[in-house]
Amino acid sequence: MKKIYYVSTCSTCVRILKELDLPSEFVKQDIKNEELTVKQLEELKNLAGSYEALFSRRATLYKERNLKNETLTEEDYKRFILEHYTFLQRPVVVNGSEIFVGNSKKTVEAAKKSIHG
Repeated sequence: MKKIYYVSTCSTCVRILKELDLPSEFVKQDIKNEELTVKQLEELKNLAGSYEALFSRRATLYKERNLKNETLTEEDYKRFILEHYTFLQRPVVVNGSEIFVGNSKKTVEAAKKSIHG
């Protein structure tokens, strides 16, 4: 599978999409307009190793709900990501069996290298 999960209204995601210069075989899914399915999230979790690895602690809702003071389980992470798209760390790039989660410079460079060799 060659796919990117992103939010079209997020300037960081838009910048990274341009930077990655994805080949046409990549499927783009704007998770704000087309929600993640349970099956998609489970596939991402299998590649990333855990739901926690996909979870964004920068989400406004994370702060608003004071979740940092709670002990979250894998099921909690899964439930929150499915509940609201902002809980997914973005973008998520899947290139075959490789996954790149988030927008750090190092992650974006690794994704670019994987995609373009």
